[in-house]
Amino acid sequence: MKHTIDHDLDLATAKKVTDRAFAEYGSRYPAYEPTLTWIDDRRADVSFNAKGVHLGGTMNIAEKSISLDLDVPFLFRPFQKKAVEVIDREVKVWIEKARNGQI
Repeated sequence: MKHTIDHDLDLATAKKVTDRAFAEYGSRYPAYEPTLTWIDDRRADVSFNAKGVHLGGTMNIAEKSISLDLDVPFLFRPFQKKAVEVIDREVKVWIEKARNGQI
């Protein structure tokens, strides 16, 4: 499952936005044990735990987009939808804050 969020930020700011959005997600949903581990300046591994099942994927930063690609077993697709909705909302909030000079 791939989800893309468009942005108009420079790459360094887009990475900060991703970090802040993921940190906010983690503070709101600590039971899911979200982790974000940067592999390089544009790619990070992400993981979650839902009801004892490990879910993993990647986040990628491109010139005009931030994409999330999760590998989610069929039975956990309802969790996937909620996770993507929350991450999408948080990233968009932080993109707007970046545009307003708040980061």
